[in-house]
Amino acid sequence: MTARPAAILSSVVAAVLIAGCSHSYEVPIETPIKPKLDVSAFQRVLVAGFIAGGTDDVDGNLETTRLLRSQLRTKSNLRVIDADVLPLMEVAGAGNASTTSRPAGTQAATGRSVEIRDEKDLEPFEHVFADAEYWKKIGEEYQNPLIVTGTVMFTPNERSGFVQREQEVYDSFGRRRVVPVRTYQERKGFRLKPKFVFIDGRTGATLHSETFTEEVLYNANQTTPALSSYFELMDRLLPSFLSTLSSQKVKGTRILLQ
Repeated sequence: MTARPAAILSSVVAAVLIAGCSHSYEVPIETPIKPKLDVSAFQRVLVAGFIAGGTDDVDGNLETTRLLRSQLRTKSNLRVIDADVLPLMEVAGAGNASTTSRPAGTQAATGRSVEIRDEKDLEPFEHVFADAEYWKKIGEEYQNPLIVTGTVMFTPNERSGFVQREQEVYDSFGRRRVVPVRTYQERKGFRLKPKFVFIDGRTGATLHSETFTEEVLYNANQTTPALSSYFELMDRLLPSFLSTLSSQKVKGTRILLQ
């Protein structure tokens, strides 16, 4: 018997077996996903704050810090430390972060207010995450926790192009049907790009870092508050963030034949 007839016969046999099954059952299953980072050495986690920019409508530093602390309280085994958010822009702007423990205010060392509007504006500040001496001092202050920090860019976004939508049409006999229609639209929304940096508070060394990007677009005539869009986009990212620190379960279904 050649391979092709054998494959056809196998398909026929499978079809007969399935046809002979009188019932099928949909069974819910959960698949565990191991965390990307081993945090078993830590009992506490400090969400220290973020260098944020993009739009003035949302304080990406405070909102991201509050949201991650809230999620970690309910979805991780680590004790979340309540502390003031670190002014990382000033710390980084001071040059050597390890010599600047807790500067006040929101200005850089030059005394001028700093605005971060795009990713290039972040580059002068990102060196702070590699300053192991500074982060070790922060770790000593809070009993050597896992430290979560990073950058958050939340920027307005516009895009124009063809969008497919469904439209009802009626023929000459009054019969209704739905057809796809492509129309050119201008759409506006927001783009969220956070970079999460995980630091060992015992040594100040970076353990892991990961960047995510999400965007949402609305019709040009639709008005959606920036803060609502921020939370919508963060909802999409949170499962990936949490899976870095703790085991997560992906829910699904399987069909069983009887």
